Amino acid sequence: MTLAQLMQIVVAITLIEMMITTGLKVTYSQLTAVATNWRLVGWAFLANYLCVPAAAVGLLLMFPTSPSVTAGFLILAVCPGGPYGPPFTMFARGNIAAAVGVMVLLAASSALLAPFLLASLLPLMTGDEPLQVNSIKLVITLLATQLLPLCVGLGIRHWWSPLADKLEKPAELTSKLLNVFSTGLVLFAQFHTLSGIRPIVFAGMLALLLFSFAAGWLAGGPAGDKRRSMTLVTSLRNVAVSLVIATSAFPGTSATTAVVAYALVEITGALLLAIWWGRHP
Repeated sequence: MTLAQLMQIVVAITLIEMMITTGLKVTYSQLTAVATNWRLVGWAFLANYLCVPAAAVGLLLMFPTSPSVTAGFLILAVCPGGPYGPPFTMFARGNIAAAVGVMVLLAASSALLAPFLLASLLPLMTGDEPLQVNSIKLVITLLATQLLPLCVGLGIRHWWSPLADKLEKPAELTSKLLNVFSTGLVLFAQFHTLSGIRPIVFAGMLALLLFSFAAGWLAGGPAGDKRRSMTLVTSLRNVAVSLVIATSAFPGTSATTAVVAYALVEITGALLLAIWWGRHP
């Protein structure tokens, strides 16, 4: 087994476990309360599936890069619903229920929307070296590794709540350990390429993060706590899903490097903002 194959397997297992853990933490009442708030859901989808991808496309047009790196940024741009949104919202003293509900809706919908958005944007952005993805294959992959495990966790929480209570802490610990292991494995495999990223690329990443902050802030409406929640949820793209797509659709390319590099930028930036908000509510 090659290192790339091992990385692909570990990343997929990590995503499945994270989605089950996320489902164990959410009740149907929490999810329903957010899902029926049409204004919040509508603005969340607009910010995450239109504004952030549009900003990524604009930045890639301003700062052209290799097709595989372009693919990596586009993958992140179309994959919202990162699991760090709710805990970072807690640090920021935001609306945790809104963060959880929106994150789950975005994570679930991205299994269907992300592959088709990526298939539409990639041919437009990769110029003379067009990259293509099999959107049907990606949908099947994400349904199996993301949506189905999420539904399993939600089902256990809804029908076997005592079992969910027992499983929640061990599942969360397992999720953290898998995240550390998979991140370390990816960094080890991509270290040489990561060290060669130009400063201008990091400047573009920072610009995308700032735009994501702005889009989430505007989507949060007038309530301060929901604005903080939406800002953090929108800025934290789903790195685990992005890695599954990158390692399966573009194995052995810089697409994975781009995903990892932006993940470091977005998590660091969002965490610093959350801590600052927590101290200055």
